[in-house]
Amino acid sequence: MKKALITGITGQDGSYLAEYLLEKGYEVHGIVRRVALEDSRHRLWRLTPFKDRLTLHAASLESFPSLYRVIQRLQPDECYHLAAQSFVSYSFEDEFSTMQTNINGTHFVLAALHDACPKCRFYFAGSSEMFGKVVETPQRETTPFHPRSVYGISKVAGFDLTRNYREAYGTYACTGILFNHESPRRGHEFVTRKITSTAARIKLGLEKQLRLGNLEAKRDWGFAGDYVRVMHAMLNMDEPDDFVVGTGHTYSVRQFLEVAFGELDLNYQDHVVVDERFYRPAEVQLLVADPAKARKRLGWKPAVEFEQLVRMMVHADLEAQRQSL
Repeated sequence: MKKALITGITGQDGSYLAEYLLEKGYEVHGIVRRVALEDSRHRLWRLTPFKDRLTLHAASLESFPSLYRVIQRLQPDECYHLAAQSFVSYSFEDEFSTMQTNINGTHFVLAALHDACPKCRFYFAGSSEMFGKVVETPQRETTPFHPRSVYGISKVAGFDLTRNYREAYGTYACTGILFNHESPRRGHEFVTRKITSTAARIKLGLEKQLRLGNLEAKRDWGFAGDYVRVMHAMLNMDEPDDFVVGTGHTYSVRQFLEVAFGELDLNYQDHVVVDERFYRPAEVQLLVADPAKARKRLGWKPAVEFEQLVRMMVHADLEAQRQSL
């Protein structure tokens, strides 16, 4: 039985990946902060349906010794490094902690694996935010990076660290440059979940207004459950490599609103207020993936289309709101 270690297992991607690996017969371990174990009801809610089949370890991305101890004791076959401060707006507000957590955390995990478990295969969660001010559209593996946020900068550093360990030490290390991926498990601070959860509350008469920033911002949105399949496939190739992962299609925030509110027989224009406080200091340009390499080499393509994804999220939030009444 293969053994997998996931950092960021309590997040959206970590929970879907853990579920997917369990279905494949893996022994799945996760690294979590100690506070999460002490408040499992609120901090581990995404894992609740299958938590009894997981083994969770208390450690911190800010502590090399704690990560080293877990890795040395566990000796995993595969390590998926998903943990990060991943909300772009927060990275503008707290640049220093974003850099420290994201860059040092990645370096700590790579160094611990190199020293204590060198045969372990390593996956790093990259981001389309690495491209930022793009020089070509769509973006592929050879597109130059020009990040426009501290978060994007930290992910470029993680990419370079991962590539360096692969080239300098022979570590089986890959980066998945994932474009935006959403689901009913997305955090409420992200615009997609903010839209679907607030639309559900408006439908039930619990809210009247939704305040958003740039409605014309466009993203390549896919379903997180589809994307974790790529992570696993990348660590099961003969040789490590990096891949861009996305749908190859873009939609604006306005289009997301139209589908979400329309699914509830609402007109978003009656409820949405544009608030410049939610604009980014430096907006990225058109981010859209060219997933041809992943399609050819890994046989991957998304199963959930954009409108399916939005409807899935809306109905999940509507049901959750009804249950909370």
